[in-house]
Amino acid sequence: MSDVQSVSLETGRPERIRFTKDQRFQALRASIFGNLLEWYDWTIYAVFTPYIAARYFDAADPTSATLSALAVFAVGFLARPLGGVIFGRMGDKLGRKMVMVITMILMAIGSLLIAVLPGYAQIGWWASVLLVITRLVQGLAHGGETGVAYTYIAEAAPIKSRGFFVSWIYVAVTLGVMGATGMGAVLTSVLEEPAMNSWGWRVPFIVGALLGIIAIYIRRSIDESPVYEEEKTQPVKVPTPLSRREITKIVFRIVLLSCSTNVAYYTWSTFAPSYAIAQHGMDSQGAYIASTLAQVVALVALPLFGLLSDKIGRRPIVMIAGVSIMVMAFPLSWILGTEPWTLFLMQGLGLLIWASVSSIYPTLMAEQVPTRARATGVGFVTSLSVAIFGGTAPYLNTWLASIGMSWVFSAYIVGLGALALVGWLIMDETAGVDLAEIGEGAPRRRMVQSTPIEN
Repeated sequence: MSDVQSVSLETGRPERIRFTKDQRFQALRASIFGNLLEWYDWTIYAVFTPYIAARYFDAADPTSATLSALAVFAVGFLARPLGGVIFGRMGDKLGRKMVMVITMILMAIGSLLIAVLPGYAQIGWWASVLLVITRLVQGLAHGGETGVAYTYIAEAAPIKSRGFFVSWIYVAVTLGVMGATGMGAVLTSVLEEPAMNSWGWRVPFIVGALLGIIAIYIRRSIDESPVYEEEKTQPVKVPTPLSRREITKIVFRIVLLSCSTNVAYYTWSTFAPSYAIAQHGMDSQGAYIASTLAQVVALVALPLFGLLSDKIGRRPIVMIAGVSIMVMAFPLSWILGTEPWTLFLMQGLGLLIWASVSSIYPTLMAEQVPTRARATGVGFVTSLSVAIFGGTAPYLNTWLASIGMSWVFSAYIVGLGALALVGWLIMDETAGVDLAEIGEGAPRRRMVQSTPIEN
């Protein structure tokens, strides 16, 4: 690590530049590739649900089989908060790097097991049980990965450009989702239906497992988080656990800032093409093409908003996102029609709004929690918010549309946008703050760095 230091003009304290450029590149590469694969592995289950339902549940009742497969998908969501606690605690006690390797191993093993598990026709209900266990393990790993990966990349980032640096995490998330969807499009176009039902659906899971080996190798080669290493060298403070009041404030703040983001993503990204096909009768091929093109909007916008947050601060970005969600919730629902271009317009605008706040989401979460509990706090609360708000969004949207009350869901989104504004009102500006000083009585305001000086 570099021994170069800079001085905060606001506090007068030295701030160690903890990673060299090469170390930061390695950290970013490992985080991006690992997160891409985590989200690819997570999403391919949803993409290939019809084939999984036919293989692992009673095919005599297709509707029941599909619902059962979706229920298994929900199990993964429910397991994520627990994974955030278990692996987050490990990350805070034993190190970020080790946990990032473990979660990648578990996701890769989960994908491989799904690829080779015998079906309902071979072992009966045991096939369903084993699938549930596999998805449970993947859910635990995914919840742990979220908190630890967000924490690690934020701690590895240069202080003055942390927003831009960490925004690439969600670029990786978007690429992972696109990769899973693209795999489905390619396989269904080159294989006949009998081949897809027999073995074709297993291919993406095998690919995920093989690529997981590469991700594990890359992550083993990275350095431990410098902020975590510094925390270990500090004298033991008593009491070290966070107080109940601190925990409540952290949970409340993160939930306010994340609930609208999660609903927006699962409404305007993941679920949008399926909703357009089922509720508006849109051509499936056109819907998937439009959805893929709309994802490109997010890919471009994410790093730009991250860069902007380093220039003007996190709070203005949160305010822009909250107001945009409230203003656009109803118009976006009115735009969607039967033509694919309407889906592209709706989803593109929605993802642009989502990208504004998601670009800084991992950074913002890491900037709310002290180092000694950062991985646990970020992992648990983020996963809990996803499970409660993101995981329920598709069901609520579909159910309300089925009873002719789709406007209620738009109103729900408006309300969540208002909560984001409440979060904006109570949050401190954290752009430029040294993560090592969070929760240690340091000013939670923008710090200005001088020209580096030598020890």
